[in-house]
Amino acid sequence: MLRPGRRQPFGHRHDEAEEVYVVVSGSGRMRLDDDVIEIGELDAIRVEPRVVRAFEAGEDGLAVIAFGAHHDKDGEVINGFWKD
Repeated sequence: MLRPGRRQPFGHRHDEAEEVYVVVSGSGRMRLDDDVIEIGELDAIRVEPRVVRAFEAGEDGLAVIAFGAHHDKDGEVINGFWKD
């Protein structure tokens, strides 16, 4: 869960894993590579491999569940991903 108005301090991506995120409470924004989308409760967002992703909570906070297959050593953290 992200507290109201907070951003994840980094983005991440996978080489092989596809993920689906479901917003279970709150709202906010999600950055997908260079695109930023508004997200809200019960939205489901499918993210294909190699797309860098990160979340920002709205005024009510943001809680998501991530679904996807696990692949060993399949992940990269991208520090400073959010651009103001």
